[in-house]
Amino acid sequence: MAAEAAGRPAGCLCVLCGLPAAGKSTLAREVRGAASRRGWRAAVLSYDDLIPEDAFQTREAEDGGGSGELHTDWKLHRRAVLQRVDDFLEGRGVPAEPRISGAAWERSLGPLLPPAADRAPLLLLLDDNFYYASMRYEVFQLARKHALGFCQVYLRCDPDACVSRNRRRCEPVPAGVVLEMATRLEPPNPRKNAWEKNSVPLDASGGSPERHAQEVMALISSALSDPPSPLEDNAERTEAGRLACAASAVHQADRACRRLVSDAVKAAREIPVPPEDLRRLAAELNESKAAFLQGLRRRLLRDASVRREDDVGRAADAFDRQTKEILSRITSEKKRT
Repeated sequence: MAAEAAGRPAGCLCVLCGLPAAGKSTLAREVRGAASRRGWRAAVLSYDDLIPEDAFQTREAEDGGGSGELHTDWKLHRRAVLQRVDDFLEGRGVPAEPRISGAAWERSLGPLLPPAADRAPLLLLLDDNFYYASMRYEVFQLARKHALGFCQVYLRCDPDACVSRNRRRCEPVPAGVVLEMATRLEPPNPRKNAWEKNSVPLDASGGSPERHAQEVMALISSALSDPPSPLEDNAERTEAGRLACAASAVHQADRACRRLVSDAVKAAREIPVPPEDLRRLAAELNESKAAFLQGLRRRLLRDASVRREDDVGRAADAFDRQTKEILSRITSEKKRT
């Protein structure tokens, strides 16, 4: 294997992506067991366990301006997970990371020796939604840095089925979050992104976890023997830049749209609008925002010229018009009644 030829043990970072309750965690456990039976060192890194729940709670931005804008810290927590993986692969002893659960980390990777101290193949299964390609690309970059194989498993599952399964969980994800994520999800696309070549889609509604685990092990074995080159080609640099620009622009637009939604709901309260209509207004505005941002992201990825700040500003103006139309329609209905 290429990694072993370079004087280090073979290893692979395997991303499991898909909607909440699609079956990723069950599959991850099956694959870890299959790898362990081959004598590999295998671990599952579950982002649900590693990242505390309060990372997803909204809070007011600490910008000193009293803008009232809300945001979460989940991106910082995700980066903290990858930084700890990087530290582990480097064999560095580092202090506890406050952004991730130390207990969950120890359960996952604590029993494993750093790669340099054990020659058995290493498999790290990253279990999360990874619904944007840019999220998965960060893991690919880490694999390339350490000359590890990289592969992706996409669990396809109907959103309504995921919502139904999710309700049976001890701590279910809100149904609206699952459905909104379904509109944003970007499945692996090897035809578009060369770095996603080692990817396999699995139908979560068909086939047993054991059979799926066999398919994943075949994919991992292939990725182990063909780690990504440490050198980027121009096409990959262009693609990375495109993803980063799109993510930044959508983030800016998302912040602007959240503020517009907040202003519209505030205006409706002042009219005042009955509570049931207020809830309907908030639901319609958030649904409209999710669809609008998804469409914007697609346009950004399709047209490199739609990335300047003024273009994002025009996009926000377009959503502002949508927001006013929805508010006007609901308030007009109230006046007629």
